[in-house]
Amino acid sequence: MDKRAIVTVIGVDKVGIIAHVGNVLSAVDINILDISQTVMQQYFTMIMLVDYSLCSMDFKDIKEHLKSAGNEIGMKINIQREAIFDAMHKI
Repeated sequence: MDKRAIVTVIGVDKVGIIAHVGNVLSAVDINILDISQTVMQQYFTMIMLVDYSLCSMDFKDIKEHLKSAGNEIGMKINIQREAIFDAMHKI
């Protein structure tokens, strides 16, 4: 079953953010399908479309895992199911 979600990463820019987040996702079998990132002045922002269908963690645990991983590097990392994200952003 295909399970897709949106991951957002926000915080002060520093070396290694993309590598850290990629390693955290890879370690729990979450695949990055698409990624966009930018730095606005000193702020780093990234949004990713991910597939978590191979991840053995439930969604609540994934959310906590990413929050903890963000805290390790001083970033805010959030995940939201794609269907919820789409519903919230329809005009």
